[in-house]
Amino acid sequence: METVRTVDRLRYQRDGWWTDTPLHEMVRAHARSRPDASAIMTPDRTVTWREYDRRADDIALTLLGLGLAAGDRVAVQLPDGPEIHAALIATARAGLVAVGIGHRAGRRETDHLVTRTGARVLITADGVGDGGVDPSLDYRILLDESGVARVEQTASGELRRIDPPRAPESALAGAGVGPDDLSIINSTSGTTGLPKCVTQFDNRWLAFSRLAEGAGQLDASDVVLAAVPTPFGFGLWTSHYAPVMLGVPVVVLPRYSTDQMVELIERHRVTVLCCVSTQFKMLLNSASAETADLSSLRVMFTGGEAVPYRSAAEFETRTGAAVLQFYGSNETGALSCTTLDDPQERRLRTAGRLIESMNVRLTDTDGHPTPILGGMGRPSARGPLLCGGYYDDPAANSELYTDDGWMLMGDIVEVDTDGYLSVVGRTSDFIIRGGKNLSAPQVEAMVAEHPAVDLCAVVPAPDEVFGERVCAVVTLRRGRSLDLPELTGFLDGLGVSKDLRPELLFVRDDLPRSSGAKLAKGEIKEWVRAQVLTTRAR
Repeated sequence: METVRTVDRLRYQRDGWWTDTPLHEMVRAHARSRPDASAIMTPDRTVTWREYDRRADDIALTLLGLGLAAGDRVAVQLPDGPEIHAALIATARAGLVAVGIGHRAGRRETDHLVTRTGARVLITADGVGDGGVDPSLDYRILLDESGVARVEQTASGELRRIDPPRAPESALAGAGVGPDDLSIINSTSGTTGLPKCVTQFDNRWLAFSRLAEGAGQLDASDVVLAAVPTPFGFGLWTSHYAPVMLGVPVVVLPRYSTDQMVELIERHRVTVLCCVSTQFKMLLNSASAETADLSSLRVMFTGGEAVPYRSAAEFETRTGAAVLQFYGSNETGALSCTTLDDPQERRLRTAGRLIESMNVRLTDTDGHPTPILGGMGRPSARGPLLCGGYYDDPAANSELYTDDGWMLMGDIVEVDTDGYLSVVGRTSDFIIRGGKNLSAPQVEAMVAEHPAVDLCAVVPAPDEVFGERVCAVVTLRRGRSLDLPELTGFLDGLGVSKDLRPELLFVRDDLPRSSGAKLAKGEIKEWVRAQVLTTRAR
């Protein structure tokens, strides 16, 4: 992990971003001060702070009983629920490093992350994964609702059940990781290739949670529902860090369902909803949301993809909740954010004001600095929300950082004279039509304005004359229909230039998503390519 300069650490602590208390100690403190209060809720059970703390201890003592040493890697592959949070706290409490793996990850991705990080143990549950085990693992710990269900030892790729070992409770004294120590390695949720491993530590996500606390004016009375899988950045801060820091209950979904999310908001009087844009658009298109009482909601944090103005405005009208977002990534945390103090047009049409402590700067395609206020370019930052870089990956880190140590985003953004940031597109998310670069996210935002459109992805379609043409792939709201002439006429009415209008339109029943819940643009692009080539061959 990249070393944080002492001068930076001291400044982040002085400015109130960083703390001396790691997350696992915060869980312990809640267990002592409010043992019977709800900590984690799922559709069918509730775990108190006392139970959360005890389960973490149970797993931690089992890990230490296996003879693991400080800093050893422990893979964690579990669906969202009390078990994954207890497992992450347990690894930190035992002085170990968790390797977060999405519970729907395939064998190839799982084996890659286990091998890449040198994980010795896998914590999982029956029914997760394909049941196989990487031969490089020493042990597999299986959890159920009561805690450690069984332990299996690996030998030549075979599993042999053993009696669960347990270290004495005294082994936990002084064993835990500190707030600046490597505690979790999670992965990028890319749509193609094998993921990179991102190094995490408590203070950066606690700082992010403080940012959210201020932006949404969160307090101890809130109830959070986090709909994004926990191992990924958005899910990590919304379900694992922020609720513990605030000492509030969090509602999680072991398996995502829009109707179940709506039901849980109503049942638990959720005040803070955290979901990607795709998920809240699905909520708006859900029949259950039309009759449910969602009036308890006052804030929705969203992002992961461009936030569609029309859908976000509709969400605010129907629920009375304010839509807030951050601009950033698993690697950078946030570079800008919207707050409750921002007017609606700023909240829904921009990614918010630059965060002063992140020291954002812009560069052109050649890496030369460009003006920030009123400027456009590729952003980089240096501040308290950054991760520690990619794990043991010098080549990837050379692309992530500038030569002078600033962390780069892969987007092109523009910042207005008031400091509000808007994303123009990814450096790799442009359609090159006849030599002209067209921003796919910009077209998506305009197509999403059509009242029939539910979800939208804009990708290049191969073309023999222009190289690429603009293609929109959409799902529709219930009872609606749409064809290309109608969409073109609608965009013409908005004054959209001809260059930015889709030349092809595909309507699908659903759109594929990555393990991080974002639209799988790479998969959609390949599907469009196959459709076009098949049509051309006829």
